[in-house]
Amino acid sequence: MKRVVISIKVFLVLTIITGIMYPLIITLFAQLSFPEKANGSMVYVNDRLIGSELLGQNFDTIHYFVSRPSATNYNTMPSGGSNLGPTSSVLKDLVLEREQSFRIQNNLKNNEIIPEDMLMSSASGLDPHISPTSAKIQVQRIAKIRNFTPEQTNKLLLLINNLTKQPQYHLFGCPRINVLLLNLELDKI
Repeated sequence: MKRVVISIKVFLVLTIITGIMYPLIITLFAQLSFPEKANGSMVYVNDRLIGSELLGQNFDTIHYFVSRPSATNYNTMPSGGSNLGPTSSVLKDLVLEREQSFRIQNNLKNNEIIPEDMLMSSASGLDPHISPTSAKIQVQRIAKIRNFTPEQTNKLLLLINNLTKQPQYHLFGCPRINVLLLNLELDKI
């Protein structure tokens, strides 16, 4: 009986330390050190929440840059990849459908190469970034739809260059651009 009482006491002490105190200390530290990131890097426009820098979202109008495809339709609750392998006929059909749609939407010729991030969803299904190449391919469509002058189109290309993030520590990942932030800046041109 003595061992049972001791084990219950140890359980309660460890629960208080690891289940209550540690999370509270870490949360307090995060809120004091970098509150924007600790709260999900939310993006507000005119005091209205429009998204997060960390999560991809669907831009389903041709007036904006489109995001990378999502296996979960940008739903954050069941986030994840499609788990379709390279021999999957379903994956092949999805890629061909995405390729055809992207070609039509951006008025691309059959011999023009489409970057893979416009054809394949990310592992999480929520990647907020696309490659600078993917963004530049979409410029002519957006400029035409928005009736941009050549100066505005050049401004848009410069914007893509300015918003492009390099690989982390110049080592991990690829150059990328956040689609939400790009589309917000696009509206300012």
